[in-house]
Amino acid sequence: MKLSCLLCVFSAGLLMAQPAMDPAATARKALDLLLGEKYSDLFKMFTPELQTAMPEATLGKLVATQIKPLGAMEKIGDPSVRKAGTNNVVVIPVKFPAQSVNFQAAINGAGQLYILNLIPGELAWQRPSYSKPDTFREREVTVGEGDWRLPGTLTVPAGPGPFPAIALVHGNGPNDRDETVGGTRMFKDLAEGLATRGVVVLRYEKRTKQYGAKMAGMHGTTVQEETVDDAVAAAALLRAQKEVNPQRVYVLGHSLGGYVAPRIAEDDGKLAGLVILAGNARPLEDLIVEQSQSLQMNAQQADALKSLVARIKALEPADVDAPPILGMPVPYLLDLKGYDPAAVAKKLTIPLLILQGERDYQVTMTDFALWKAALRARKDVAFHSYPALNHLFVAGEGKSTEAEYRKPGHVAPEVIDDIAKWISK
Repeated sequence: MKLSCLLCVFSAGLLMAQPAMDPAATARKALDLLLGEKYSDLFKMFTPELQTAMPEATLGKLVATQIKPLGAMEKIGDPSVRKAGTNNVVVIPVKFPAQSVNFQAAINGAGQLYILNLIPGELAWQRPSYSKPDTFREREVTVGEGDWRLPGTLTVPAGPGPFPAIALVHGNGPNDRDETVGGTRMFKDLAEGLATRGVVVLRYEKRTKQYGAKMAGMHGTTVQEETVDDAVAAAALLRAQKEVNPQRVYVLGHSLGGYVAPRIAEDDGKLAGLVILAGNARPLEDLIVEQSQSLQMNAQQADALKSLVARIKALEPADVDAPPILGMPVPYLLDLKGYDPAAVAKKLTIPLLILQGERDYQVTMTDFALWKAALRARKDVAFHSYPALNHLFVAGEGKSTEAEYRKPGHVAPEVIDDIAKWISK
């Protein structure tokens, strides 16, 4: 996940609201209040929804766990402002001895913050031991056509082929082609690890990354435009490559990508199989409720969140023009209403591989159990869970937290091994 679930209203990669006056000054004020530990004043700048998602009591925890460990602040850089529909998103770089971070604030027309987030600056990526660069080569490609063309990277094993191939589909948020999250580049690890094992891998910029402002200004956008259409285009591109066996093209979806992977398979109709990594089997709003339990909410805030989730559950087509709920546009929510990924997967006639980190706090073993319950009778579905792995399939110890993502890490070698072996069967 690109955005920390502890730090923002769930955005599904789309930001909408109203324009703000002098958004850079508003964001700088919020940053100064956060660094100055003036939590009550900062809390007053939040929208009611953000106050529900991020109670005042959690701001001290945020500073203690995510800012103070970086050392004394050295420099605050110049803000950058971009339009997000009729809103503004401001990013301010802040330099600390241990690492630089980007303070992100999304501001509506009333000057209120509806997203507050800390995005770790990129750390130097070190090649994992399972990547053997002399066994593959890379070239730039373009996914899709027309107004939504996306730059991508094709990682191809050495040799004539034809090879099996897989397209990587991002999780929530405006992800880059490497799915960079703090110190981890999950998709780069997967691409190089699987190509070393004889699989062609395609990764590409997510549409909300490449065309963020354009996407945010559109009404009626759903997960179809955000994710599904581009994944289908990526699979088609793979089939057209001379090194690829067109009968052995797969899709791998991580998190939100795993959630919609069965829908991608339905739309494509030609996939050889699906790999689902930490894909939720429950509705998005249910995950928000579960994740909110880690926040120190009072009874009033908890009731407010439950009320918002109830509004999502009660949405009807006539509500299409209603304001976003929990940061998610109503057309996006309506499109997913009633969608049961495990039930859709059950109807597919292609093999599936479903993987889950047991330390994952964003998509949990509850979802893994739901996939199993729906698909356990299928002999062509394989399941693996990993006790030490988190949401990014990086090994660790103890309870996983957002702070863990800021450390350098790699997709565990056993995940690369399990995927490669499954594809090569």
